[in-house]
Parts: sequence; C-alpha cells; structure tokens
Amino acid sequence: MKYIKTDIEGPLIVEPHIFGDNRGYFFESFSLRDFEANAGPVHFVQDNESYSSRRGVLRGLHFQKGDKAQAKLIRVVSGSVLDVAVDIRPGSPTFGQYVKVVLSGENKLMFFIPRGFAHGFLVLEDDTVFQYKCDNYYPPEAEGSYRWN
Repeated sequence: MKYIKTDIEGPLIVEPHIFGDNRGYFFESFSLRDFEANAGPVHFVQDNESYSSRRGVLRGLHFQKGDKAQAKLIRVVSGSVLDVAVDIRPGSPTFGQYVKVVLSGENKLMFFIPRGFAHGFLVLEDDTVFQYKCDNYYPPEAEGSYRWN
C-alpha cells in the first residue's frame, strides 16, 4: 500500500495495490503491520457500515469528545463520497483546516482520520456503501457535531 501524507499532519490517504486480471481483482484492504509502520500504533475495535440509497445525502460533521475520541480508517465499497476531516485539535497549527478526498468503489482509496478531527461525507452516487474501522467504541454521550457550514 501507498500512504500519502496530506496538507495537515495526521490524516493519510491510503492507496492499495490492486492486482487485476480477466477474472476481476484482489487487494489487501488492511494490514496492521504496514498500517502501524506508516500511521503509528492503532488498535481498531469496531467496524461500521453505512448505506445511502441516494446521492446528495450529507453525514457529519461528527466527532467524539475526550478519551472517547475515535480514529477511523474509511473506505467506500460501492458508489462514491466526498469525505472531509476537519482539524479540531486545540492548539494545533492547522486548527479549523480540513482535508478532503473522493473515495469510491472504483478508485479504492482509503482515508485515515486520527483522533482530534471532525468527520463528514457527502454521497456522490446512488446506492453508496461506506465502511470504516474505529479505534474506540462508540459512546453516544461523547458525541459532538458541527454544521457543515
């Protein structure tokens, strides 16, 4: 996999190596060894999936507070989204700045968002399936959000 740094320290775009032939394709979507060598230590504990039946659905910007914060590794299985991570780390030199990337079933890119970021996405195609790993369990009492604008 190729790990691509963004303009903000922390978030990474992950580009898997796709092995394709006339039967289809194969790719490794996660390797703890490779991930930790490029992004640092992580212990994912939960996988989530979101389905949006129509384009134009907007989800986010969500975050979890304090020690309940979550790092996420995101990918789209089918369809596409415009995915956004906003730096909400107090004292960060990039506080309030964002990184965006188009994730799709076609490009197979993944997006790592560390703790300390608000996250949201805009669905670009009907019937989009979105999956992500989290390094902390979801606690409803720690949920926070910002309006997209």
